Amino acid sequence: MDFNPHILVEEDTYETQDVGPWALDKYKLVGNYCNIFTSGMKEKWDQLVYIDLFAGSGHAKIRKINKIYRNSALIAMSIPNKFDKYILCEQDKNKAEALEARIKSNFQNVNYKILVGNSNDLILEIINEIPKYGKHNKVLSFCFADPYSLNLKFDTIRELGKLFIDFLILQALQMDGVRNFETYYKLENTKVAEYLGLPNWRDIFKDELDKHDGKFLKFLADKYQEQMVNIKYLDWKKMHLINTHDSNLPLYYLAYFSKNERGHDFFDKIERSR
Repeated sequence: MDFNPHILVEEDTYETQDVGPWALDKYKLVGNYCNIFTSGMKEKWDQLVYIDLFAGSGHAKIRKINKIYRNSALIAMSIPNKFDKYILCEQDKNKAEALEARIKSNFQNVNYKILVGNSNDLILEIINEIPKYGKHNKVLSFCFADPYSLNLKFDTIRELGKLFIDFLILQALQMDGVRNFETYYKLENTKVAEYLGLPNWRDIFKDELDKHDGKFLKFLADKYQEQMVNIKYLDWKKMHLINTHDSNLPLYYLAYFSKNERGHDFFDKIERSR
């Protein structure tokens, strides 16, 4: 893997989000996945598509070091073997405009579509933007989801999962799920039900306390994995742990899901390169 996903950029006039230094670990993983994905699949598929459900503004300023790097969407456009199409979702209008301006300045020959809005509400638009699969047009997509909390609905993943798509999903289980357990456990709160696609998750959690050692974090991870298996993804646990840089505490996971056994090789190579 000779591609370096850490791409420094100069400050410009467009919106740039501030992120913690651990974001660099995430960017390295995303970039390496994109690179190995297109390099390994370009001869086997007619079109490769990159989908980013939380694309951001394209640039991110790393706190403490005050340096600006390309984020996931622009890293995916920087790889040697580019995707044939990029579908980028961003809810914030200002960030979406900044992303478009940066693409136009740096990637004039890239085929892309920016969809403004909540990716959960844009599922039909996303699917319509993916080139149609056919006998002479085999299409494979790589979808990166980087939600700030448990706000990615499983219904969104279920619909996309009907197509040929590999997923790399940030799971903010410790950062959001565990910290807000008491809030989410209230009957009127639907966050976890929508995240897992399980309206009766509270009953399941109570019934399976021993199985999950009474730990909400393990419950969330296990149930998400079971839900992915239910929609025909391989029954594995391929998760990269991201820790905080100051105290080295678990922050979140990047979980990889595929329907193809070759995904094992992708995950193992990328984990070894960390």
